[in-house]
Amino acid sequence: MDAKTLMLLALFHLIFLLSPSIINASSTRKIRTRKPCNSLEFYFHDIIYNGKNSHNATAVIVGAPAWANKTILASKNHFGDLVVFDDPITLDNNLHSTPVGRAQGFYFYDKKDIFTAWLGFSFVFNSTEHKGSLNFAGADPLMNKTREISVIGGTGDFFMARGIATLMTDSFEGEVYFRLRTDIKLYECW
Repeated sequence: MDAKTLMLLALFHLIFLLSPSIINASSTRKIRTRKPCNSLEFYFHDIIYNGKNSHNATAVIVGAPAWANKTILASKNHFGDLVVFDDPITLDNNLHSTPVGRAQGFYFYDKKDIFTAWLGFSFVFNSTEHKGSLNFAGADPLMNKTREISVIGGTGDFFMARGIATLMTDSFEGEVYFRLRTDIKLYECW
């Protein structure tokens, strides 16, 4: 073979090798949709201690900025407040319904100019229907109607579960009580 033929053959070979990556780079990537392997809905009820309600408080401010105190949430969108909670979880929005577990964890208000928080908590179940825990973490932009946080694991019936929890503020009474509706979609179930 002469040099011209070898060069042409090498060029065709190079085009053949590069064509899949050229095609993949120009095509749009399809997002694979998955159906959840488990869907759950719960309500958790947070009653913040305000100096007068120790008999039914389920949450308490454990950290506050210098200008605030640990009995009343700080001004400026509660920036700097750290709250620990042990809230009842119910199947409906009634605070006095039989709890199916406890929501245990913390949240802190992390922005001065916008009303937002960061959450880290577990749903700890001990009922006839569910045993074990689900663990959650993520940012909670409180002014949005719905917010999503990650389900990052679990134990018992929810061993190594992963998914998304959609939070909706279902009700609130001033700065003492709020109820979150939690719509959980698990995409990894064992």
